[in-house]
Amino acid sequence: MNFKIVVDSSCDLTKEMKQDMNVEITPLTIELEGTRYRDDDSFDVEEFVAQMNASANVPKTACPSPADYIDRFAGEEENVFVITLSSKLSGSYNSAEIAKDIYLSENDNKNIHVFDSLSASAGEVLLTLKIDYLAKLGKTYSQIVESIGNYIKEMKTLFVLNKLDNLVKTGRMSLVKAAIANVLNIKPVLASNGKGEIIMINKGRGINKAISKMVAAIGETKVNLEDKLLVIAHCNCFKRANTIKDKVNDMYNFKDIFIVEMKGLSSTYANDGGIVIAF
Repeated sequence: MNFKIVVDSSCDLTKEMKQDMNVEITPLTIELEGTRYRDDDSFDVEEFVAQMNASANVPKTACPSPADYIDRFAGEEENVFVITLSSKLSGSYNSAEIAKDIYLSENDNKNIHVFDSLSASAGEVLLTLKIDYLAKLGKTYSQIVESIGNYIKEMKTLFVLNKLDNLVKTGRMSLVKAAIANVLNIKPVLASNGKGEIIMINKGRGINKAISKMVAAIGETKVNLEDKLLVIAHCNCFKRANTIKDKVNDMYNFKDIFIVEMKGLSSTYANDGGIVIAF
């Protein structure tokens, strides 16, 4: 199949993944202390996270414009599959849909489908890998659209954050709850509710206990894992991600496990030490 995958920059692909797949990344922008950053290969995650944690201001993020997406629809590929951040978390999905309508009104030689991942980070990586696999397997455009639509409904996204600062700054956790959590060293285990919204499913005293509960929650989903891929995304904590991989390998039988490093957008919300998994 002649195809291209277009993703926004919440999709934390490794360098090797980008080399192996025909994928184009549409960057979001991040603003802090009056400086606007483009979430592309030039973005220094470690430096930005350090600046973010030293600032009393809330980082502001902006989704790609329809024009940004239209630029990436161009090319000889007849089939274009687009994966975006959850529409409940960003305007990226709506922007891509507008771009699709504009592009197809002027060009009738392509198939373009926009998938709302109902997830972020590791979830988008997982969907990118799945589309690439199906396309290279010889599946048709319609078959891929149907298969990925079903895959999104079944996909699970879980995460543990080491720092709660940005949840407080963005109004997603009250100051009182955050203060209690910080004093007691309580770390929430969060998840997508299947509709692209964030919910808390558990909590642990300390990051290690929270991660153990997150790993245990994989088994509680009652999903057959033998044919599943697991993606582990981390913000500046490869050792922690690798420990999770080892724990998962001891407890479950995933087909394969990938570790990826968060880029700018994901790091802005996950913060130092944050982990997101999807399967």
